[in-house]
Amino acid sequence: MAMLDFLKRGAASNGAPHTKASATGPVIAYSGSGRVAWSPRDSASLIRTGFAGNPVGFRAVKLIAEAAAALPLVLQDAATRYDAHPVLDLIARPNPVQGRAELFEALFGQLLLSGNAYVEAVGGETGVPAELHVLRSDRMSLVPGADGWPVAYDYTVGAKKHRFQMSESAAPICHIKSFHPQDDHYGLSALQAAAAAVDVHNAASAWSKALLDNAARPSGAIIYKGVDGEGTLSADQYDRLLAEMESYHMGARNAGRPMLLEGGLDWKPMGFSPSDMEFQKVKEAAAREIATAFGVPPMLLGIPGDMTYANYQEANRAFYRLTVLPMVGKVTAALGHWLDGFTGDSVALKPDLDQVPALAAERDQQWARVAAADFLTEDEKRALLGLPKLERV
Repeated sequence: MAMLDFLKRGAASNGAPHTKASATGPVIAYSGSGRVAWSPRDSASLIRTGFAGNPVGFRAVKLIAEAAAALPLVLQDAATRYDAHPVLDLIARPNPVQGRAELFEALFGQLLLSGNAYVEAVGGETGVPAELHVLRSDRMSLVPGADGWPVAYDYTVGAKKHRFQMSESAAPICHIKSFHPQDDHYGLSALQAAAAAVDVHNAASAWSKALLDNAARPSGAIIYKGVDGEGTLSADQYDRLLAEMESYHMGARNAGRPMLLEGGLDWKPMGFSPSDMEFQKVKEAAAREIATAFGVPPMLLGIPGDMTYANYQEANRAFYRLTVLPMVGKVTAALGHWLDGFTGDSVALKPDLDQVPALAAERDQQWARVAAADFLTEDEKRALLGLPKLERV
């Protein structure tokens, strides 16, 4: 009975029955407090924030893609370097609306931004494809088979979907991907690795824009000292003061306009805090991280504070040697092997290093060393220089 009386007293005192609540409720309510806000990590969001919305990412991708697309290519086998070949004709004019440079710039751009690049072959049932097209990576999805290898690719635009069925030879899609240690089917892009630095750089730019909107100076404080030591404005006075500040003293168009304060009001400007002064350094550090993720020396992007290379020429040479040439070699090797399935030939498509201006000094030294090596045969020297063997009658 005592227990029942206790329950009655509890119900009477609360006026309503108890409701159950999870013990984790307070934790959930405050879990977002102070959390860092990162941008989404899907391909579309990364491209929007890291390429279309960030000057460092945009310039890094353009610099690599344009430099790689401009490299001259050669086609050769073990005995012949071809001056004329159906594959060379196809690459020179891959489709009616694109030339070689435009196609390869789109191809390298997709590879840098998404980690995946897809080339479609049109025609080619009886030989070299009639056209080549670069497809958007964000619209393509791989269909794995029972053994894990791709058996098809789906290209989706809105509610429409087209499936490319893969075959052992003359496959309609060439999929080129970057290395990804945790994904068997898709590559890891440099933009994903640089996503945190992109967010920091964009946030610093937004802070700088807000500072400019506020007449390019930090905020200050309006101190009120009324009669008889009164330090509080009335509600009407406060609303009027706030409206006048927003109308006449905020924004770029009001920069430099003198402030007229009535009796009892005093303006006390606030200087930059140490954290404000570090903002520009943080932005420059984020820019260097973005450039590093893409493999572009910060000196080439005009980012201050980087003294890794002695001069611009050395930085440009390192850019070609460490970033452009490895990517071009990988892409051209994949394209050459894929096109072999159409032609039946065993030829190699690769960049012509002798026509790269940034590597001219290195190539001159290499040619001189190889030419002076008397212990090498002619064929061995040509092999070291990437040339086919001489045809002997």
